[in-house]
Amino acid sequence: MTDRKRRVLIAGGGIGGLTAAVALGRHGHPVSVLERSAFGDETGAGIQLGPNATRALSTLGVLEAIEPAAFKPESIRLFDGLSGKQLASVPLGAQAEMRYGAPYLTLHRADLQAALLAACKTLRTVDLEPDFEVVNLRQNERRVVAVNVGGGELEGECLIGADGLWSTVRRLIAPQARLQFAGATASRALLSRDGLPSPFDAATVGLWLGPRAHLVHYPVRGGKQLNIVAVTHGGAERQGWDQSSDPSAILSQFETWCGAAKDVLQRANGWRSWSLYRLPPLRGWHDGRIALMGDAAHPVLPYLAQGAALAIEDAVTLAAALDSQSGNPEAALSRYAASRHGRATRAQRLSHRFGQIYHLSGLLRLARNFVLERQSKEKGLKRFDWLYGFRALPD
Repeated sequence: MTDRKRRVLIAGGGIGGLTAAVALGRHGHPVSVLERSAFGDETGAGIQLGPNATRALSTLGVLEAIEPAAFKPESIRLFDGLSGKQLASVPLGAQAEMRYGAPYLTLHRADLQAALLAACKTLRTVDLEPDFEVVNLRQNERRVVAVNVGGGELEGECLIGADGLWSTVRRLIAPQARLQFAGATASRALLSRDGLPSPFDAATVGLWLGPRAHLVHYPVRGGKQLNIVAVTHGGAERQGWDQSSDPSAILSQFETWCGAAKDVLQRANGWRSWSLYRLPPLRGWHDGRIALMGDAAHPVLPYLAQGAALAIEDAVTLAAALDSQSGNPEAALSRYAASRHGRATRAQRLSHRFGQIYHLSGLLRLARNFVLERQSKEKGLKRFDWLYGFRALPD
């Protein structure tokens, strides 16, 4: 069998697609990554990687490359947005690393993207194909053909759709799937950490909860900058991740919040926004020799901070399945999808539920705060054992 016929095509050169390319390439699979851009997209600022993600990156030799640009927060601290009172703290840092065997990191998305891209370039088995926008697919019992917008074609033994929330591959193999506007908008900005007041100067992830809105912040770029994300109800249904935003419109959603939270929002500029969407769980993620992964298969609302982590898990699981079922990609893709579907669906549902809890108002807000204030630190971390303790590959 020639390399051309064995080749795995990956539509999408984001975090999930590049991780899959590294995982497959290290197993000796010839890979072509088909990316509509020039692999230079820095859309999105900060990203949180739980131990489930960093453990997988470690197996690929990528963790060491990102650690100089990453930050290890000591804890997640939860605050009430209206009063400014701290409600709870969940330990991270050394305690979480000891518990799960891998660190919890925060970093700029572009730093992770650059490390994965560099890893791909060191692998002779991986070809990067910029300016290739998949607009159509053909498959038979032996191969898959991807058609570029300009008419060019590439073929391989299977194709992985890692082309994100607005996936073309998903539309082609699951045309009945429809994204649903989640009724909320996320906005992000970056701040220098120099001179920031407490608690925004702390080496922690901060999560502020309020009626119909919440605020998240954490250090990135090795601790030099603070990534801040404000999520509010409402907004327009817009496609894309990088829309310019009016700062006054964002601030107006936090008028009743405490002074500390409003102060840090006022310090930020260059806000960029995106609309949040849900996708009801798909019945299946594959069709013959074509499969979906990451946001193309199971987009997750940001309330659990697991979108990138699940894509990374998908990538290493997929590579292992193809490696174990060499010569039978359809069986491998079926095995991969079956092993990942339940976990991804659980994360989707829990993330949606967390968003509802974050945005409670009135008496329900007070009841939530009461429960959080009485939760032990150990219990706060233990409830995430199923998430952070997950191993996409056996030790």
